[in-house]
Amino acid sequence: MNEEPEDHDPLPDWRADLAAALELIGRWHMPFGKYGPKHYPPFGMPLHDLPPDYVLWFKQKGFPAGKLGQLLALIADIYVAGAEQVFEPLRKARGGRRAIRPERRKTWDFGGGEGREG
Repeated sequence: MNEEPEDHDPLPDWRADLAAALELIGRWHMPFGKYGPKHYPPFGMPLHDLPPDYVLWFKQKGFPAGKLGQLLALIADIYVAGAEQVFEPLRKARGGRRAIRPERRKTWDFGGGEGREG
């Protein structure tokens, strides 16, 4: 058997089988960079939650090689077409869209002890 690794298998033609393409997008996370595991542990940002500007930057500069690049190109096409709502079932299945900004701090400790005398 002389098969290429899974990463190099071509994507199904998403126009013919959008469900299969979305299923792949739903399983992949950004493996590097600003939205990779270092900043969004443990796996990185889900591809379907990447900001449109970030994905479209790849469209201008060039997509990564392999299946990741193919998936990002498909996501860029979906964003350009204004069809981002196709990602909503994927987001809903994961409990909602992954927050891009860290949660804001709600308590502060100014080192003044337990209470404040007045």
